Amino acid sequence: MSRQPIIETENLTKTYDGFTAVDHLNLQVAEGEIFGFLGPNGAGKTTTILMLLGLTEPTSGIVRVCGYDATRESLKVKRVTGYLPENLGFYEDLTAEENLRYIARLNAIPDRQSRERIHELLTLIGLPEVADHKVETFSRGMKQRLGIAGVLIKEPSLVIMDEPTAGLDPEGANFVLNLMVNLSTEQNLTVLLSSHLLHQVQRICHRVGILSKGRLVAEGPVEQLGRDVFGTSQLTVEVELTDLDTHLVDSLQQIEGVANVGRSGDNLLITCDRDVRPQISRAILESSSSLTQMKQHGYGLEEIYMRYFREETG
Repeated sequence: MSRQPIIETENLTKTYDGFTAVDHLNLQVAEGEIFGFLGPNGAGKTTTILMLLGLTEPTSGIVRVCGYDATRESLKVKRVTGYLPENLGFYEDLTAEENLRYIARLNAIPDRQSRERIHELLTLIGLPEVADHKVETFSRGMKQRLGIAGVLIKEPSLVIMDEPTAGLDPEGANFVLNLMVNLSTEQNLTVLLSSHLLHQVQRICHRVGILSKGRLVAEGPVEQLGRDVFGTSQLTVEVELTDLDTHLVDSLQQIEGVANVGRSGDNLLITCDRDVRPQISRAILESSSSLTQMKQHGYGLEEIYMRYFREETG
């Protein structure tokens, strides 16, 4: 990776009373990357996160965050890292603004400095109009957004998110996912995302790593994992159209990642080596054709994940 590594582990190991929770983990996550950290319950994800945050010491190996040794320089790591747990805790009888001000004070940020930052963050998360409302009146989705603002108050270089969309409706989940992408692309923020919602992980993560019994058993972009597990990463996108624009086929064939475009009447079957549905949709919108339906067939992250663990337990 050409960009600066934000997370680096070398043979990171943690044992408890003879049980190995994390086993010689070697991992790098680059600046600005969204990395999906996956695995079943008990795989070692939480233990790894605790070591990254400097909240528990490794039995052996090295863990660095933004160049700091998380064991010996844990306070420096905490200054540059934000953590959003699955279960958020707020003072329910305080307003959104008061909760954020309290978090700022815990991070030694003076009120005069945090005032503008709090306003910016409430705007970023779409809650400026409820800044003076008590958190007890908030929905789960609003609390989740406020939690993200609390994590960002100290302007971290790394944010670790544990199941950030659990329990949210589709609109709330989309907001959180899009926000993570924007923070990565516009602010170069590095995000470590731990989630069991694999379709969401595939949608926004640049790479994923899969843990099993404390070991990193797979790592890379989803397309690469598809090749590793199934021998191919080819996908087919079936597009149903009305009024097929004769120039649309040529436009689709120019999309990077598209291998072939087959035609049957007004319907198209597009073979590609990555998920290019957004680019396909854009090409159709720019043509005179009308999209009726789009279906993708192939190996997504869920199929890769389930196939791997079926082989592990089979």
